[in-house]
Amino acid sequence: MVHVPIFDTHSHINFNAYKNDADEVIRRSLVNDVWMINIGSQYETSKKAMEIAEKYEKGVYAAIGLHPINLETGLVKIKKDLEEIESQVREEDFDYKKYKELAKSKRVVAIGEIGLDYYWKPKTKRKLELFKEKQRTVLSQQLNLAEELSLPVIFHCRMAHQNLIEVLKSKIKNFTSLDMKLSNGARKSKIEGVIHCFTGTTEQLNEYLEMGFYLGFNGIIFKLGLDEIIKKVPLDKILIETDCPYLAPPPYQGQRNEPLYLKYVAKKIAELKNITLEEIIKITTQNAKKLFKIE
Repeated sequence: MVHVPIFDTHSHINFNAYKNDADEVIRRSLVNDVWMINIGSQYETSKKAMEIAEKYEKGVYAAIGLHPINLETGLVKIKKDLEEIESQVREEDFDYKKYKELAKSKRVVAIGEIGLDYYWKPKTKRKLELFKEKQRTVLSQQLNLAEELSLPVIFHCRMAHQNLIEVLKSKIKNFTSLDMKLSNGARKSKIEGVIHCFTGTTEQLNEYLEMGFYLGFNGIIFKLGLDEIIKKVPLDKILIETDCPYLAPPPYQGQRNEPLYLKYVAKKIAELKNITLEEIIKITTQNAKKLFKIE
């Protein structure tokens, strides 16, 4: 019988929180059959995720992208997160060519995390409209990059699900219209991906599922009432993640999270789905390998 690893589809060992022991955290994860995708949040952390992944032949992968809160809009100032990055440069404009260059690495398996985040926002109506429009524009650019490179997308969304759904529906509609003009045998345009750390409503869940997206769940399920949402997600559309160093599950709440603690998320979801821990590990790992095209 082949042993199946448990797959953390959203970790940040590339962040400053692990600057002194990243190799050790990864080593103990791999020894315990925990695989991971380290996720970029801007160029510096995306490059770091790629460099870390290239040290390993198997079990450690990277995603690259510009997180919406790290986008330079000139309209709002975000509090610096020392867990994420040390440098003084955090906010940036999206540079398509630079990110495309990073994606040449075979260890890069996705574009992410990208999306919309309206938590920190301007107070005036006019500035708020400009702020949202800038985020949507850069999201569209990064979706174009994913489309060009045939890579799946890892979406971040906070207080913006309806806007994200609108963007995705518009993109899918445009891709479908383009496909109709292509000759037979041409590759179809399609956005594939996961809504990371899903905390939306049942209605929003259904809209994402109708578009074919996966839903990612992490330690936030121990803080918010997501039991009924999780019960409604088909098993073949669930991914599990830590979002480490954040959102540590019990009994580690308040401490730095790491991929090794993913088993607590898996166990909770297994209980809600009324299946064994081994089954949820097998299913979610199969889902991850399928989405991110990993052998």
